[in-house]
Amino acid sequence: MVFHRSSGVLLHVTSLPSYGGIGDLGPAAIEFVAFLAAARQHIWQVLPLGPTGYGNSPYAATSAFAGNPLLISLEFLSDWGWIEGSRIAGLPGRGEPVDFIEVEERKHPLLFEAAGNFLDRGPRDSKLANQWQRFEEFCRVEAAWLADYALYAVLRRQLGTGAWTEWPEPLRRRQPEALAQATEQNHRAIAQEQALQFAFSLQWNQLREAAAQKGIRILGDVAIFVNMDSADVWVHPDIFELDENLRPLRVAGVPPDYFSPTGQRWGNPLYRWDVLARRGFDWWIGRIRHACSLYDIVRLDHFRGFEAYWAIPATEETAAHGEWIKGPGLALFRALQAALGPLPLIAEDLGMITADVDALRKELGLPGMKVVQFGFGNIGAHIHLPHRYTPDTVAYTGTHDNNTTLGWWQAAGKEERRAIEAYVKPVGKQPVWPLIWAIEASVAQMAVVPAQDLLELGAESRMNTPARAEGNWSWRASETSWSPELAARLAALAEATDRDNDPLG
Repeated sequence: MVFHRSSGVLLHVTSLPSYGGIGDLGPAAIEFVAFLAAARQHIWQVLPLGPTGYGNSPYAATSAFAGNPLLISLEFLSDWGWIEGSRIAGLPGRGEPVDFIEVEERKHPLLFEAAGNFLDRGPRDSKLANQWQRFEEFCRVEAAWLADYALYAVLRRQLGTGAWTEWPEPLRRRQPEALAQATEQNHRAIAQEQALQFAFSLQWNQLREAAAQKGIRILGDVAIFVNMDSADVWVHPDIFELDENLRPLRVAGVPPDYFSPTGQRWGNPLYRWDVLARRGFDWWIGRIRHACSLYDIVRLDHFRGFEAYWAIPATEETAAHGEWIKGPGLALFRALQAALGPLPLIAEDLGMITADVDALRKELGLPGMKVVQFGFGNIGAHIHLPHRYTPDTVAYTGTHDNNTTLGWWQAAGKEERRAIEAYVKPVGKQPVWPLIWAIEASVAQMAVVPAQDLLELGAESRMNTPARAEGNWSWRASETSWSPELAARLAALAEATDRDNDPLG
């Protein structure tokens, strides 16, 4: 798909300065859309929106289809009449880093209270009549995943085992009698989970509409693998490499490299691509259809895994001893195109990219990614410098996995700093905007800047440090971040570099 020359900002929803201790889909999100419009930006990139498990990583969601209830705005629920305003008073404020434990303890009970109120009042309250009809329709339309996810979420919370693989055997193996009994015993809680997914959908679609009215497209993220502890693996064990005890045979990761002598062992179960191929890739078609209903543009994380993936025996403690296995390649994408038509996809092709991966991306006509931070280490890294970009590129100063540009500069060695200043200009202690200018002025179709870089923040504002188990994903912008001055500066750059365009035309 051909995208138009445009620019945007990378900011996950949790990083918004919303009321309640975590960024959400409420007023702060609408305010950010207004800032993007004033800044002449046309792309808002977010990370995956699914409910998170251990570590709070959006890339380790407990469902590939559900939304994270913690992103639901209690303020909007109050406006709708789902919960009294007095009930949501006194929650954590705006702009402080996310304390996930506190948010879980204080916000979750209020969300379930609101969902219960909606279930009780919806059928007979005239003010909620329209929403109730839409809720019933939502449950019908999303039936392929919604009821299973709701039951999984209830059991996961109720049993407290940390993962479905530790549940009682009849539930682990989804024996019909056990499922029927669990559903009957937890009817109310399951309905509350479904109501929260409906609320998430309503609020997300409201935000999408507000963005669309201002010419802003949402660029979303689909992680190639799913979490072992997820409704997806529990419900569909036949499409994953599991043994007779429903344990992974092999898991995903990446091999040893310059940055990690033992590689990265992610632990996600691998797909049985042969089974999926025989089924016409039905699960993946459903997943991408759902992603395209959420987002205007979809970034495929770890694109290289579709061509070949690093398979690690589950008994190995590191990623050192694995092997490359051929992925589904073109067959998967042809099936997606046949079922869904042309797709607005972007390939995350960072890391060790082979000629075969590059050929697959080009055959599909997908833009790839370049990150200017990667470009100064050595001559081989110069493919990440703007003078080497091609139009089929999405250019970044950094990503959610990198240090902020200021933090990266402050940690850089003398030779790397010298290369940076030779490329842009002497920067003193302010390297960020010259590098933003460099990617915006390039020929790349899209240029995306993390919000932390727009705000010239240091390493303390980094979103994620790969391989660090704790302390990630908690950064939030302050209430005063989106100033008219910043919007004007970004708008002037967009105009000067001809990026004041809708990426989809």
